[in-house]
Amino acid sequence: MLDKNMKVLFTSESVSEGHPDKVCDKIADSILDDLISKNPEARSAVEVLATKEKIVIAGEVTTERDLEPDYEKIARNILREIGYTSPEIGIGADTCDIEVLVKRQSPDISMGVKHSDDEFGAGDQGIMFGYASSETKNYMPLAIVVAHKLVRYASLLRHQGKLPHARPGMKSQVTIDYTDASSPKVDAVVFSSQHDEEVDIEEFRKMIKEEVINPVISSFNMNLDFKTYINPTGRFVIGGPLGDTGLTGRKLIVDTYGGYCPHGGGAFSGKDPTKVDRTATYAARHAAKNIVAAGLASRCLIQLSYAIGVSEPVSISLNTYGTETVDKNEILKAVVDLFDFTPKGIIDRFNLFHPSFKYSELTNYGHFGRPDLDLPYEKLDYVEKLKKRFNK
Repeated sequence: MLDKNMKVLFTSESVSEGHPDKVCDKIADSILDDLISKNPEARSAVEVLATKEKIVIAGEVTTERDLEPDYEKIARNILREIGYTSPEIGIGADTCDIEVLVKRQSPDISMGVKHSDDEFGAGDQGIMFGYASSETKNYMPLAIVVAHKLVRYASLLRHQGKLPHARPGMKSQVTIDYTDASSPKVDAVVFSSQHDEEVDIEEFRKMIKEEVINPVISSFNMNLDFKTYINPTGRFVIGGPLGDTGLTGRKLIVDTYGGYCPHGGGAFSGKDPTKVDRTATYAARHAAKNIVAAGLASRCLIQLSYAIGVSEPVSISLNTYGTETVDKNEILKAVVDLFDFTPKGIIDRFNLFHPSFKYSELTNYGHFGRPDLDLPYEKLDYVEKLKKRFNK
């Protein structure tokens, strides 16, 4: 039997731009941006591996030969921007070996997906989820929002030279206490930052607590009496691809909702908008967010599923966790009636092939709940339609 005094806790994590997996995601998304900027009809499914002084770029790309990206140049620029400028720090932007193993998309897939100039089917089968919650002003779960802000702010300070001895690799983890659901508290923060060899670890921990953790938590008007674990192993000098091999698509929960809802398993980075792993997840978030913002529920989860080559979703389902203010089945009917979940419908609604849409801006700190970006799938442009439907 559970102790009645046991806390109700939930934890989410985030990582910085210097995490090896995020290095790979950033390179893949930057390649995608380059492709679309030259050819809006381009197709991309790029995968990247980063290890000790080695970057491998593989996958499938379809575009004119003379419009193919300069893969090596893009990768080296990204490493340099992050701050990986020498092998000792994690990987050398100008010294590492870069191997490109990119091939063209299978004509079998292309034939099955392309229906006509006006319509095309899903690029693969799969399940995708979108989620929204009223607990924060950007309709995101609290723990992941705080975790993102911690590593993002620390990375900003590092780039500004205000975190002496900090290196690019950083991770955060935030535990929220929901025992009093009306007034959640921070229960614990874990923060690990790569650092220079000569650092005084106690001074470094003190700096992270005073310059990063306390200001960020205070910005949410939350308690400061939480447990803190800063570089708990005591030493974090070897980092980046030197310390851990990175791969695209391994930070799916960081990219989405911090574990508050299911994930279909498909990654985003390196994939063009015809890939429903990316675009259908954006569309599901858009619908869920508008439902919550319209006051139809305080939590909403939408699942979509697709078959390769088929335009319409195989299934659409909805869960409001008992928080709905109107009949749940009627909300689902409204979703089916009002939202176009075909790949082309999603792409056109959000203008996802426009060169101004930069996928590399989404690589770090989550694809959702980003007030710093004017994201089309984050707009509350269906709220009035939903309210009208339910006379709200």
